[in-house]
Amino acid sequence: MADPNWLDERELTAWKQFLSTGAAINRLVDQQLKRDAGLSHQQYEVLARLAEAPEGRLRMTDLAGAAVTSKSGLTYQVGQLEKAGLVRRCGCAGDERGIVAALTEAGWQKLREAAPEHAALVRDLFVDGMSRKDFAAFAAGLAALHDRLNPPAI
Repeated sequence: MADPNWLDERELTAWKQFLSTGAAINRLVDQQLKRDAGLSHQQYEVLARLAEAPEGRLRMTDLAGAAVTSKSGLTYQVGQLEKAGLVRRCGCAGDERGIVAALTEAGWQKLREAAPEHAALVRDLFVDGMSRKDFAAFAAGLAALHDRLNPPAI
């Protein structure tokens, strides 16, 4: 068995900083959304992904991929949003087994109310902490990782 290709000190430090920074940003975003909109970060992401879809509707399987969550996690979050009247589930035309999640008018309104403060916080925490040059390099690196980990469907 070959020796592991251990991370060097710089690589390990960057990995640890990536993990702690991501956790801190997620925690702060979650706190802001709960305080200002009564939504978890995951719930906000579901609403935002639905808003980006045609007519505010997506199949649950597509929504799980777009919202970067498990199918069971998505089912729970959509259930909570449905109880709050922000989302409704309905059958999928042409597929008896398919379920579609759709934004309600209250869901659209909640998203419109929450989006400005959310965007401002994301800008403050994620974008403005780096120079434009550093952010451009960071964004390019993230795009490369994203493309490597999410190859296009054939």
